[in-house]
Amino acid sequence: MGKNLIIVESPAKARTIKNFLGKDYEVIASKGHIRDLPKSSFGIKIEEDRFIPQYRVDKDHSDITKKLKELAKKADQVYIATDEDREGEAIGYHIAHAIGKDPQELPRIVFHEITKSAIKKALENPRTIDMNRVNAQQARRLLDRIVGYKLSPLLASKIQRGLSAGRVQSAALKLVVDREREIKAFKPQEYWTIDALFNDTIDASLFEFEGKKLQKMDIKTKTQAQNIVQKVKNEPFVVAKIEKKKRVSKSPAPFMTSTLQQAASTQLGFSPKKTMMIAQKLYEGVQTPKGVTGVITYMRTDSLNIAKEAQEAALELIEQKFGKEYLPPKPKTYATKSKGAQEAHEAIRPTMLDFTPQIAKEYLSPDELKLYRLIYNRFLASQMADALFETQTIYFKSPSSTFKATGRKLIFDGFYRVLGTEDKDKLLPELKEGEEAKLTKIEAHQHFTEPPPRYTEASLIKTLESLGIGRPSTYAPTIALLQARNYIELEKKAIKPTDIAFTVIEVLEKHFPEIVDSSFTAKMEEELDEIAEAKKDWQKVLKEFYDPFIELIEKGKKEIKSLKVAQPIGRNCPECGAELVKRKGRFGEFIACSGFPKCRYTEQMEEEAPKSEETCDKCGAPMVVKRGPRGEFLACSAYPKCKNTKPLAKNEPKKLDVKCPECGGEILERFSRRGKFYGCGNYPECTFISKFEPVDRKCEECGYMMAKRTYRNKDIYECIKCKHKEDA
Repeated sequence: MGKNLIIVESPAKARTIKNFLGKDYEVIASKGHIRDLPKSSFGIKIEEDRFIPQYRVDKDHSDITKKLKELAKKADQVYIATDEDREGEAIGYHIAHAIGKDPQELPRIVFHEITKSAIKKALENPRTIDMNRVNAQQARRLLDRIVGYKLSPLLASKIQRGLSAGRVQSAALKLVVDREREIKAFKPQEYWTIDALFNDTIDASLFEFEGKKLQKMDIKTKTQAQNIVQKVKNEPFVVAKIEKKKRVSKSPAPFMTSTLQQAASTQLGFSPKKTMMIAQKLYEGVQTPKGVTGVITYMRTDSLNIAKEAQEAALELIEQKFGKEYLPPKPKTYATKSKGAQEAHEAIRPTMLDFTPQIAKEYLSPDELKLYRLIYNRFLASQMADALFETQTIYFKSPSSTFKATGRKLIFDGFYRVLGTEDKDKLLPELKEGEEAKLTKIEAHQHFTEPPPRYTEASLIKTLESLGIGRPSTYAPTIALLQARNYIELEKKAIKPTDIAFTVIEVLEKHFPEIVDSSFTAKMEEELDEIAEAKKDWQKVLKEFYDPFIELIEKGKKEIKSLKVAQPIGRNCPECGAELVKRKGRFGEFIACSGFPKCRYTEQMEEEAPKSEETCDKCGAPMVVKRGPRGEFLACSAYPKCKNTKPLAKNEPKKLDVKCPECGGEILERFSRRGKFYGCGNYPECTFISKFEPVDRKCEECGYMMAKRTYRNKDIYECIKCKHKEDA
């Protein structure tokens, strides 16, 4: 008698499921898609307005396909157990075809978590492969092949080799390029604020002057600010009004793919790609006290649903661990904002609440533990009571002005009991309305408006999600692809477009505006959702896109001017004697033989270094400006005979206005391989050092010097010694 055969896509998943089932079951992995469009040709046959994909089993999957066929012949029953999303549905469809079975006849089992109970329940309730989901995936695959196969070669022929375009990647790249354009076009504007200290302890800001409520940019000049200070500083003040209000801080929703990637980026420093790789391991199975099992639910989801049993278990644990006051009045549910929440999944949550982060520490790697703790605590917090704050506002009034001081205190910590909070209580003293207030200090501070920040991986994913570009499975691969194509670079977590990105986007904006239009890309995603819901025909969607797109391709071949202008450099090729020319490549300019492709000689461009007025103090040759990892410096033009170098005058260390807290010496801005830092000018006698810029402010906890930094997208002061944090 044959065994039952369960086919999944991942070997790790196969091993975990095998542990749960007896000897009557064989579990094997297809190792991803075993059939796909061919790599070397277009792979789509178009006949009478129908798009017929020419799927092939690739060489890498020929052995596993053969093995699957043999096992399927011997098996009593074959189950498809691939992931429950469009991609998983399509993999199951292709597996069925590859082993010679009708996809509609094979039982399909689905589960959100890889645990023993979930697998057994799935086997008791099989369904058939959902062809609507398969067709939605096929439509996406064919759309991406049409754009990639037709548009990428056009860009390569008109701009430079190695370029690519895609429905989602090009729309995402335009967002990055548009942000950089905003930054370059930005002109800072000056504005001033007036800050005061009352009764020696209460910080307040000017809120109203001469009957007018002040907005951020109302005080534009130093003269205007000084006039206000002069008028106000000798006026008497009273406590005009005291307000106390209760403010609820709502518990956060559990994670879905996009919010997990954002939180892992900002809190753990993980790239989206790394986050998904670790989450995949936690989902497919890790060692636990109960053996190998999946410890989180499926990680590609845009749903915020929670299974009733999981919610009940969470509420039971919260009451047991923290008390009844931490339970919400009624169980919490969260609405999914995404238009295309097409996959009926759960949110990302732990599968076993008794596998706490404390226990997990003994079984998981450090990075696995960090991500698991993030998921575990977020899920628990999502089911807890809201936190409650009391906000305090005091208005100090003089004949011409009103100053406003704000404070708050945490009355009930609620979900913060699990997540913790960096916000310290800022308590205001008890005052009475009508009593006099002493103006201890008043100062005007100059500010300049700042350009919008560059996207980080986290903020780009948030924007893609809000615009409806892509879906949970595409965020991380899109950013990874833009990096691989040399379209973007990461500078201290900020995404910066390269020169070639501007060129590509400019060409696409002019000749293929819909490809880079976020609303068009989002509309296409909605159509794919409608195919999955049987509301649209996938062939019709392909036809409506293909015809106008191909017209633009043909038009582009004629109208797009080639940017591949080869400039002669006045030298001949040392290998064939033909003229050498300057060309643009994927990684910048280079010199190549004009006889290409017969002669493939190339050499790197040597940038001409700008001359300096200084001469070398060792050999007398002119000095030139060079750029190194720490910025520009002067080098002898006689290199390599003379290797003398010296710093540029403009690169001398910048001195801060504050003194070293250890010895009273100068604090200098310095640079190392790891970036900018601040150190004492009396080094090595004094070893004071700070990663962030020190400021003239003492820590409330230990009295040491504080530094200004950005933490979780917020400006704060942080003690250099004890790390105590305060709002800036």
